[in-house]
Amino acid sequence: MPSPLPGSSLHFCHNTYRHCNVFAVDGDPHFLIEVTQKKDHLCFNINLDPGVVLNLVKDPDTGITVNGQLIGKKKVSNNAQIQKTYIGKLGIVNTQLDLKIEITTEKITLQNGRKTATFTWLDTITTARRADGSGNLINKSLENLVLSFRDGATFIVVLHRVWKKHPIHHDFLGLYTLDSHKVSEHTHGLLGQFFQHIDFEVFDIRPGSDPEKPHATMIVKNNKLTVTRVSEKDYGKDPSHGTIIPCWFIHNNGTGLIDGAHTNYIVSNLFSTPFIN
Repeated sequence: MPSPLPGSSLHFCHNTYRHCNVFAVDGDPHFLIEVTQKKDHLCFNINLDPGVVLNLVKDPDTGITVNGQLIGKKKVSNNAQIQKTYIGKLGIVNTQLDLKIEITTEKITLQNGRKTATFTWLDTITTARRADGSGNLINKSLENLVLSFRDGATFIVVLHRVWKKHPIHHDFLGLYTLDSHKVSEHTHGLLGQFFQHIDFEVFDIRPGSDPEKPHATMIVKNNKLTVTRVSEKDYGKDPSHGTIIPCWFIHNNGTGLIDGAHTNYIVSNLFSTPFIN
């Protein structure tokens, strides 16, 4: 199809990613941060109610915002103190292109000015042009979608499907970022704040109640935290099976690691742009 969005590209692809830093939210929702200079990863959860919308990335210089809405399980145990939540919808805004994209587990809706187009996860999409005016070659996939804006960062959305009649779980989404070094230094959000350099020290590694999950003391952002060694899965390169990634887990909604309180990242809707409001 002809491109309504010059300078951007949106396409389905499979296993085409080069090596890149991992900045992701996928799962419970689990935030996974790769710290290359330490050859290590940090991770944390955000525990809020289903329906809450969180600002994940905001770049006031490029006008790009990414928000995610939480969903819960179909059934919740009466004994569960914390309800597991996942990303059920994503809203991506590019104010420079007058573009809004809503991504759910069922469809992708693009609104460019007054033009609107809707696609399913089965569709092949071409919404970019090369310099000669021709469209990109698009590959169909049922598992992931790649969105690039000009020379900026690239976002990968992974679709996790479960059995439709599963008594507990819904389908959900994961968000991964490539080329995060291409965003501006003013980028923030629950995920975006880590696109810039972050340093930490870990010491006093000691046994935990689970022998496979030792505890340690971490110094980060002048805060002294107790952290736990765990393993998370990165589905950015292998959406079907994922890659196991060891990481230091920061407890209490990332307190001490993220800037401010986790509730500060709540926004009113999928297309809220915090740097404008």
